[in-house]
Amino acid sequence: MYVCHPEPELIAHLVGLSVADVERDLILATLRQTDGNRTHAARLLGISVRTMRNKLAIYCRSGINVPEPAHGTDGQAAPAG
Repeated sequence: MYVCHPEPELIAHLVGLSVADVERDLILATLRQTDGNRTHAARLLGISVRTMRNKLAIYCRSGINVPEPAHGTDGQAAPAG
């Protein structure tokens, strides 16, 4: 079982934010860390790829800049444009 003991100074900026805002920021930060790899990001976050896809669609519709994948789903470089 994972036991979390975060440092107070590391989480102080989260106080006052909604859970949805914190979740969005965590998902987007994880995507940036994984170079836009949605499968890897979903696995790290412990959510399904479908959940990841649905949340990203909501963010896009809200005008939020979502990191693009560095590679296509087949491992080939994504087409430019």
